[in-house]
Order: sequence, then structure tokens, then C-alpha cells
Amino acid sequence: MLLVCLGLTSVAQQFTPQVTPFIRVNAPIIAITHVKLIDGTGSPARTDQTIVIEAGKITMVGNANTIKPPAGAQIIDGTGKTVIPGLVMLHEHMYYTMPAGTFFNIAEMPYSFPRLYLAGGVTTARTAGSIEPQTDLAIKKLITDGKMIGPDLDVTAPYIEEQGYDIPALNVIKGPEDAAATVKFWADRGCTSFKMYVHATKADMAAVVKEAHKRHMKVTGHIGAVTYHEAAETGIDDLEHGFMASSDFDSLKTEDKVNDNEERQSLLKLDVNSPKMKSLQQYMISKHVALTSTLTVFEPSTGREMIPGGGEVALLPEVKDMVEKKWQAAQNRDQSTVALFKKEQAWEKQYYDMGGLLVAGTYPTGAGRVVSGYSNHREIELLVEGGFSVEQAIKICTLNGAVYLDRQKEIGTIATGKRADIVLTDGDLTQDIKNIRKTEIVFKNGVGFDSQKIFDSVKGHVGMN
Repeated sequence: MLLVCLGLTSVAQQFTPQVTPFIRVNAPIIAITHVKLIDGTGSPARTDQTIVIEAGKITMVGNANTIKPPAGAQIIDGTGKTVIPGLVMLHEHMYYTMPAGTFFNIAEMPYSFPRLYLAGGVTTARTAGSIEPQTDLAIKKLITDGKMIGPDLDVTAPYIEEQGYDIPALNVIKGPEDAAATVKFWADRGCTSFKMYVHATKADMAAVVKEAHKRHMKVTGHIGAVTYHEAAETGIDDLEHGFMASSDFDSLKTEDKVNDNEERQSLLKLDVNSPKMKSLQQYMISKHVALTSTLTVFEPSTGREMIPGGGEVALLPEVKDMVEKKWQAAQNRDQSTVALFKKEQAWEKQYYDMGGLLVAGTYPTGAGRVVSGYSNHREIELLVEGGFSVEQAIKICTLNGAVYLDRQKEIGTIATGKRADIVLTDGDLTQDIKNIRKTEIVFKNGVGFDSQKIFDSVKGHVGMN
């Protein structure tokens, strides 16, 4: 396939004709001038800044009055706009809800989802559980080779799950030995992280953690049979969905058994300022366990958008009808969901304020309301709704993710020497966080992609490919 080289430097990435129409900015030297900067560190936003990009790296950042763009630089006037680091999101998938008759099931979206992530400002993503790992690995290579549009991927191996749910697409293992063998098999094929699922036992988890850590790889989990306290004790690196999957407060809990209803009821009964919750949080922090916020998938239906973050136009019409019927049926009938959602927002804030590493993702599945790209915008909005400052919300979705991936020296903040992964939005995010939806250009490794053009390219595709 013919490769077209954009840019004049010897290190410029090459892109195929399938990708080049979506590139808006690609020059040896680029300067974004007079822009508001949220740098990803959590520090207050800075006004009237200039950022210079050369050969994919940030070479200068500072006040526009003191930094002069180099001769020959392509100038982007950032007046009235905001820049943030490229998003580093840790619970993303390349699949979407797609029922198999009466069974809950999921299907790969290899075309639309990588595009939507990048359009939404995601420059680095962990897939946090694969159903087609060979496809995810191929997508990763195609993106790296400039043949496909999408973020850099940390590909998680297939779910490590014991028999429990009747989900046709789900990988099922039989015991700790099989769990360890799964790690070996997929690590040898290029997967770089692993995920425990609901019915996996404590022995399964111990085997996976041991094998993964030998390879300097990390393990996360959406768990249930194992409590959060047990998982932290076992050495897990991350727990998914905030505290919504915690079975620690179920008084009827039996070791290595799952009771979804009792788990949910125990969280509904738990006081938002419960000392038991704070004790669990302190223990997790002492064990250096990260916590992944996935607020979009839990957002109530009543009085809220059908597709969090917008994005109905991305859905295949038949899929949109299916999602809309579920959403309409839930209106004014999800009071317990509303109550638990508000608690979850508060618990995540508690974890962050206590010094825990809070990271974020969007989990584009569930009832079908969560669509990649749009949901990444919404996750940031929901963090702010939950009490975080705009700067803190951006940090959670950028630097914190980079820290978890041990890539903070390269990505996660806008600073001299860092990779030029930068999102340019129209409007002031500190005045209205919903301006995040006005993403204009997403720079990945110094190449600026046209966000709206990418979004437009996948209208009506989600649910098909």
C-alpha cells in the first residue's frame, strides 16, 4: 500500500491515504499562540500561553509575551481556546453492546471506536478487557503504522473469568493454573495488561498477579467473588468502576461467591461518609491500588442525555431505536440508580482527596448509551459535577493515567520535552466544562487530527463496525 509522508523532518510519521484526509496540521514547527493552558498537573489554568512543537515534541511552553514562535513555524491562533494534554484513559474497549437474541453480548467495533476515541481527545488508551484480542493487537499495529486512525493502545488480554454469566463473547478459564497459562499465552502475543472479572476467585487472582508481575505487567479487575480488600491484599494494581463493584460491605458475602443483588443493596445502604468505606480506601491506598472511575456507564437516565456526551448520530439507526427504548423506559424509574451514582461520585472524590491514584475510563457497553469519544468528554464533565475542579478532572484523565502506565516522563502533561499529545478546544473550559465537546484538533505525537471530520466519518456506524 502506498505510504504518503507528511512533514519535512526525517522523523515524521508516515500515513496512508486512508488517514491523511483527517490530518489538519502537520509541519516541522508548529506554534499555538495566545491560548489558555491546563497543563495536566492539577495546577491552575494559565492564560495567554504559547506552545511550540517541533518533530513531535513540545520544545517551548510559556507566556505569549516572552515566547516568540521560531521562524517558519505554522501558527495556530489560540485566542479564546483551551489546550489540555491528550487524554490517557484506562477503561476503554473496542467493542459495543450487541445482544445475541435474549443473551447479553458484545461485538467488536474495529472501525468506528478507534476513530471516535481519537476524535474525543484520547491519545493513549488501555482496552481494559478484550473479546477479540487478536483484533485489538492488529488495530494497535495498524495505528502505529499510520494505516488507521486511533490512540496508542495498551492492549489488555481476554477477560480472566470463571463460569458465571452467560455472555457468549466472554473468555472463561478453569482454575488458577489455567489463569496463569492465559497470562503467559497472551503476553507472548503482545498483550501488556490483564483483567480479572467478576467470578474469578482469589486463587485465580493470585496466580495472575504472580505471573503478570514477573513480566512487569499490571493487573486490574472488575471483581465480585473477591472483595476489594482481598484484591489489594493479593497485589492487584487497579480496581475498575470506582466502588460500584465492591462486595466488601455485603454482610451475606461468602468467600469466592458472587451475589450481585446483595452487593448493590449493601452499597445503597452504606452511608456516604461511612468509616468502613474510609477504612477500605486507606487500606487500598497503603497497597498502592489505583481506582478507575467509569461514571458514564452508571449515569442515570432520568433527566439526562440518552447518549452521555451526545453522539446519537454515531449510532446505526436500528441500534439507536433499541437504546432509546431502554432509556425512555427508565425515565423516573431509576431513583436507586440516582442515589448510588451520587454516592459513587462522592466516594471517588474521597479516594482522590485521601491521596489515592484515581484514573478514568468510560466502559462503552452496558445498556448501549455509552459511545466512545463522546463518553470521554462526558467523563470529564461528570468528574466536575462530582466536585472536582476542572484542573483536577483533567489531571485524572491525563497525568494520573500516565502515572499508572509508568509513562509520565513521556505523556500526561504539557511540558517542555514531552511528546506533543495535545487537545485544542474552542472555548474556555474553566468557564464551562462542556466546552470540552468543542474539540477542534487532537495532536498525537505532534500531528494534528481534525476532530469533527473524524466524528463525521463514523456517523451511523456504531453497532455495525
